[in-house]
Amino acid sequence: MKKVIADSELIQNADGSIFHLHLHPEQIAHKIILVGDPQRVSLVASHFDTKDCEVQNREFHTITGTYNGKRLTVLSTGIGCDNIDIVLNELDALVNIDLHTRQEKDDLQQLELVRIGTCGGLQPETPEGTFINSAVSIGFDGLLNFYAGRDNVCNLVLEEMFVRHMGWKGNQCIAHPYAAAADPELSRRIAGDDMVRGITVACGGFFGPQGRSLRLNLADPDMQQKIAAFRYEGLSITNFEMESSALAGLSLLLGHKATTCCMVIANRVTHKARANYTNTIDNLIKIVLDRI
Repeated sequence: MKKVIADSELIQNADGSIFHLHLHPEQIAHKIILVGDPQRVSLVASHFDTKDCEVQNREFHTITGTYNGKRLTVLSTGIGCDNIDIVLNELDALVNIDLHTRQEKDDLQQLELVRIGTCGGLQPETPEGTFINSAVSIGFDGLLNFYAGRDNVCNLVLEEMFVRHMGWKGNQCIAHPYAAAADPELSRRIAGDDMVRGITVACGGFFGPQGRSLRLNLADPDMQQKIAAFRYEGLSITNFEMESSALAGLSLLLGHKATTCCMVIANRVTHKARANYTNTIDNLIKIVLDRI
């Protein structure tokens, strides 16, 4: 007999919608674009030919419609891997759990998820405006370590090499990093031949975890330089951001296809930044819409 998921584990609102996203199953497409900023949802949807529904709750803003004959959903996640944990689990529940019987469906549905975000470049060849596709993401947040099966979907060799490179072996104060790959086919399709491909580090914060020091001193002042110097099978760590590892890791565990594309708005090596980037990221949006 199938397990019935308790109300406390899969929370639904009074109208039957999923708790945080406030969505019903019929309100999402199987091709989904994820963005951090709720306002960026409208920018993506401005390119849609039709709009079927729009729902907003907290930082989670969703629009579903069509683009060139494809049914698409664009959804804002807010910032951080903790929010990706909410979004991925609730999106999966919408397609793979019967919300009436509260049981897992017999035929599991696969979602195609592309995150469009911004990031900090870590190499001289990734200046502001560069589009980067995350072939692999190293999560500093520890999120995937709470799920069974994480070792089966992660690159344990890369993890061990990275931990030794950073001098973190035996450090009880740092969550063990996890290395999760994007879906190869989806990444090739989205990245094409005009995006840089590399390793992305997803951090648990914007300042200290990314090596920024304002009034607080860093535990490891050389962390950023060490990260930039790491190499694995010809790939360097190209950028910092805050969501890609959870997206890649949870998608692998749940059976979905996912990849992350980011535009560099600050290069940590050259110390240059581009705060006004709306027009440039709209170009990235158009690329993803055409290729998803």
